[in-house]
Amino acid sequence: MKKLTLNDFEEKFKGRTPKTLGVYRYYSVLVPLVEKNGELYLLYEVRSDSLKKQPGEVCFPGGKVEPDESPEECAIRETSEELNISPQEIQIIAQLDYMHTYSNFTMYSYLGMINYEVVKNMCVNQDEVKEVFLVPVSFLAENEPEIYNFDVIPDVGEDFPYDKINSKTGYNWRKGKSVVPIYEYRGRAIWGLTGRITYNLMNIVTEK
Repeated sequence: MKKLTLNDFEEKFKGRTPKTLGVYRYYSVLVPLVEKNGELYLLYEVRSDSLKKQPGEVCFPGGKVEPDESPEECAIRETSEELNISPQEIQIIAQLDYMHTYSNFTMYSYLGMINYEVVKNMCVNQDEVKEVFLVPVSFLAENEPEIYNFDVIPDVGEDFPYDKINSKTGYNWRKGKSVVPIYEYRGRAIWGLTGRITYNLMNIVTEK
């Protein structure tokens, strides 16, 4: 192998776009606002019972970001596919805060608007969506969710070579924390990442 020079480093990094280190995935969702009879609602989906992952759970429309699209394009495409509506029926208002999770993926979210007449007449994709329901924004603003916190603890195998890092008695691995808000609305639980996105949105819009 040839001796590396400063020029080698400069050439390799010239115009290079930084990317996430390690194995990482990216997802994006739409947080749909719907105005009905002068009142604002958030639209939620109930995932199909036939899905392998998280069947029957409440979520926002969305999915995995494809290599050739932006997170915003993903949110629009997935919403269009799941709700069986035209992308032109989705009006993006703003990008919301994004989350880096302990399970190696980033979740983007976008606040959007869908006309109630479209929602009233749409037939959702039953392969992915069991049903949709609307929650008044006023309910979410007036009712704080229950908040649960738990530690994310590294599970390091006994075969880790502590002797090679001069730490024969073990190592104080960094721990993480996760916050789980849970809203209850008419027998449905809005929780997990969907709950976190909802909670963050309501904190932003009600902040004085």
